[in-house]
Amino acid sequence: MDHCELKEILYKIHNSASKLLYSALVLFTDLTAGILGHLLFRRHFHLLISVLVLFGPVLSLWVSKYSIFGNRNHYLYRVFLHSCWGWTCILCGSFVFLLSYCISNSLIHSVRHLSRLAVAGTLWTLFRRVLSFLVDASGSCFEPLQSTTEVRRNPGDLLDSDTGPLLLLREEKGKAACLKAGLQWQGCEVSDDILILSLCCLILAEEIAVFGPCMALGKPLGAPLRILFMLCMLLMSLWIFLILCLLAHFPLFPSQLVGGALGYLGWKALYKGWYVLKPGWCCLGRPKALCLDITSKTAVNVSCMLRK
Repeated sequence: MDHCELKEILYKIHNSASKLLYSALVLFTDLTAGILGHLLFRRHFHLLISVLVLFGPVLSLWVSKYSIFGNRNHYLYRVFLHSCWGWTCILCGSFVFLLSYCISNSLIHSVRHLSRLAVAGTLWTLFRRVLSFLVDASGSCFEPLQSTTEVRRNPGDLLDSDTGPLLLLREEKGKAACLKAGLQWQGCEVSDDILILSLCCLILAEEIAVFGPCMALGKPLGAPLRILFMLCMLLMSLWIFLILCLLAHFPLFPSQLVGGALGYLGWKALYKGWYVLKPGWCCLGRPKALCLDITSKTAVNVSCMLRK
């Protein structure tokens, strides 16, 4: 066997493997896009997230405290949880931009659809600032007592809490300064992690669910767009998994429930309130508008052909 024959065999193997991988990609994306684009999923996915947040803490009765996901320093928490919005913006933003550009061939049109994520990011920043202000205003900073002699010495200055006797030290400038000083903060809190995870799940479901209807209208979509869709689907599954991990291993029922409710309200206000208004300069439009863009563009092409 000479060098040319070997090169031809390797080329055929590479070509066959590429076709097999592409067929698997098409099969997976078609199946998942059909599920995400189904009317039942689009209408009831938020109910699934609500049920998870509401009953997820019950899982703490069965999980082991020695589980690898019971450690806050776990790889998934460090890499994905603390940069949840960044991962969502990168993958979901790339998908939305590429899909809208493939349909409209207009940069302005693509940026308009992409600006939905910018508005959601602004809402998340506003949530964080308001919640931080409320937490600082409703809490107090405490210093743990080191010995029982101090407890007997100043019984009138003690405050009973879940962590034992605590002594109010001084007025700190917020929760961050208190924790930085090695003290303990007591007050009402809202789970930022559950809030952003719930919001990201709902946003991803809204943005990628339009992929199936776009394919059903006959628009040719290439492998890069299908890969981005698959990555967004996997990212949404990861956020749901992290929600279950947090609820099961670190149950803080009132604060996590409020965080999930705020995430739901943020999604409801944007995707079921503002974005369903009549399209205009003050309305960014729904993700479903991409399907209407395909229909209108097809109609324009047909009319041009008839005129010719």
